[in-house]
Amino acid sequence: MATLPSARQTRTAPPHAVPATPSVAGDGGGSRDVTPGEPRGDAPAGESPEHRAGPERPGAEPEDEAEEPGTNPATVPAGQAPGTVVIGATTLARRVCASLEESGHPVDHLAAPDDQDLRRALAARPAGVAVLVGDDLSALRYALAVRHVCDTVRIVVTVFDRTVAQQLRLLLRHCVPVSPADLLAPTLAGLCVDPDALAVWDDGHGAVAVRRPGGHLVETAWRASTGARRRALLGRLRGQLQPHDADARLLLIGLLGIVAVLAADWIWLVAVFHRPVSTAFLEAARVVAGVGPAAPHPGHPVYEVVSAVAMLVTVGFTALLTAGIVDRLFGPRLVGVLGPRVLPRAGHVIVVGLGQVGLRLCQTLRQLGVPVIGVEREPTAPNLRLARSMGIPVVLAHGEDRAVLARLGLARARALAAVGSHELDNIAVAVAAHGVAPEIRVVLRAGEDEAIAETRSLLPLGLTRDITRTSAAFVTAHLTACPSGAAPRRVVADADCDYVDLPGRGLVGRPVAAGDDCGHVCGEGERAPARSVSGPR
Repeated sequence: MATLPSARQTRTAPPHAVPATPSVAGDGGGSRDVTPGEPRGDAPAGESPEHRAGPERPGAEPEDEAEEPGTNPATVPAGQAPGTVVIGATTLARRVCASLEESGHPVDHLAAPDDQDLRRALAARPAGVAVLVGDDLSALRYALAVRHVCDTVRIVVTVFDRTVAQQLRLLLRHCVPVSPADLLAPTLAGLCVDPDALAVWDDGHGAVAVRRPGGHLVETAWRASTGARRRALLGRLRGQLQPHDADARLLLIGLLGIVAVLAADWIWLVAVFHRPVSTAFLEAARVVAGVGPAAPHPGHPVYEVVSAVAMLVTVGFTALLTAGIVDRLFGPRLVGVLGPRVLPRAGHVIVVGLGQVGLRLCQTLRQLGVPVIGVEREPTAPNLRLARSMGIPVVLAHGEDRAVLARLGLARARALAAVGSHELDNIAVAVAAHGVAPEIRVVLRAGEDEAIAETRSLLPLGLTRDITRTSAAFVTAHLTACPSGAAPRRVVADADCDYVDLPGRGLVGRPVAAGDDCGHVCGEGERAPARSVSGPR
């Protein structure tokens, strides 16, 4: 097998005295599930495709159906539960490692393993492998390598791109792609549209909200209030023919100017000279085109002067229209002048940061019928093309600029969500938003700061949700679930706890480690002091 690319090895697990890796047949056939978070008809985020195993590779031995995936009694010491292998040096990987150890599960944490490291770790036949790296292609590569070494172990891998997630489901059995963006989007959407809801999403049959009446979590049907729907409708109508950028403004001024000159000249000819409608329109069009009236009008010097002035003015309007058209043709065209991609003026949600989380949040809000405006500061951001194809209006600007927020109608908006990948940028956006509209509801994405992991300290700025903690709760629920049982379906994040939706049990609180210091891998992939990580601390 080709060596995995690894410029820096930070594996802290010492070599284990384990039997040699048993001979296994390749990676088997594939299974196909719908990618998490796609428009309805999709499976819930993280749903395991264990029961859709595809055909085996030619030459592979039939699999013993009584054997649970990832376990081998011959290689697990008596009285000790099979451990879990965690791959990655990300904040999420360290949080998952710490959470598994706190709950008494043995962990072998590998920061950037190569082929030999993987074979050595998988020789112990762990109960599961969590691939928690920051790059989707690296995650795909590690998942393929793990399945090549062991064709029965359960794999949980975090990926953002839905194409990569789909390929993992097609290629690998017992592999669960998990997208942190898809996991957190319903929670963020709920905070944006309903102050009493913990999460809101569309399940294909209507909107569903998770509420907590009397301290118990319940799922109820959700529908926006009549006032909110009316404001959203009026906001969409007010956004029509109200250009936001200079290019659209030039195009609209030129177009309206030409139409105004054409209409005025046509009405004059019909009302004063009693010309037939078609003849009057032809003469008015000649005036607009700059070639003059079709016939002279002796005895009517006023009309002749007005026609001459109109032809001169039309030249300017034509130049503006041409400039606007050229800019629209060669520009990104992220905001429309007319139609669904215009900027709503009231009852909308402003989403700052169009990374994976921001894009998923915009899509969830659109599915709920809530108008949304995306704000992105990078003109080359990869998700701009996807946002345009989804009909999401996007403004290229800095979200911490108060003038930008005021121009986007923050005072009339329903909420603002700061969901960029950098926590300090989100804090700056929240501060600017409160400066423009002190009463606005602000939702922040947090949990990825290396220095300050306590997200509750951000409470004065708005409603904060920890994406790392929420993802860790869902991943650990998958890793510790019974292999023959049903997999967790989704997770709902609260301020202090995350609730995992388990089939047959409903939403169950899932505590995770308070910090991301697992003691095995330091932040940014640095090596920690050597210590055994084969069992709980």
